[in-house]
Amino acid sequence: MSERVTAGVVLIGDELLSGRTRDINLQQIAQFLAPLGIPVIECRTVSDEEDHIVEAVNALRRRCTYVFTTGGIGPTHDDITADSVAKAFGVHIGERADAMAILDEWYSRTDTPLTESRRRMARIPDGAALVANPVTGAPGFQLENVFVMAGVPKIARGMLEDIAPRLTRGAVTHAVTVSAGGLREGDIADALRALQDAHPGVSLGSYPFFVEQPGGAIKRGTNLVARSTDEGELETVAKALEALILEAGGIPARIAE
Repeated sequence: MSERVTAGVVLIGDELLSGRTRDINLQQIAQFLAPLGIPVIECRTVSDEEDHIVEAVNALRRRCTYVFTTGGIGPTHDDITADSVAKAFGVHIGERADAMAILDEWYSRTDTPLTESRRRMARIPDGAALVANPVTGAPGFQLENVFVMAGVPKIARGMLEDIAPRLTRGAVTHAVTVSAGGLREGDIADALRALQDAHPGVSLGSYPFFVEQPGGAIKRGTNLVARSTDEGELETVAKALEALILEAGGIPARIAE
């Protein structure tokens, strides 16, 4: 492909930055997009402050093919993501009839009043297309290359299904992991650097691990991960990794992805 397709993620919410809530949306977005050939190249976590959201959205939408935001589209006073995205694009935001119809249908099923606070979830920026929410009904939206989703992981995951057909696919990145049992990163750093220089089209990373053994001993090792869209070159590099591990006195073992 002539142009790489990439994604950025903006995680929104004071509860994430305070540590009160553990984020899993980045992981599930990245895992959802990977088979579509769309790697996540940047993620920002920002507070529930309009200026911070606007800055993050504007920065990533210019750098990435697609941007996914999570959080801040509910009915409460601190749900300001829709307004912030509208400001980032310089467009008006207001209550939309199609979004209201969806909310009205969902709340009528359970005989729940559609209060003014709940009506806030029908406020959509001008020019945006709705993103279906199969879990609770309240829609997200797409404005150009930015997809605005709920922060609740189950809802965000459901919204991704409606978003997927709208995305341009890229070249899928494949990965091979070779474990270097008994070796530390420093034992193979020079050889790994030389291999990376010889194969610039393959991304190489090293990740040390420590496993406590019975009696308190520590088993050390390093996992070497190679990533590329070229499966042929990836296999060449994987074999080279196995060879350099053996040469350094380690025991190579491939780990299934």
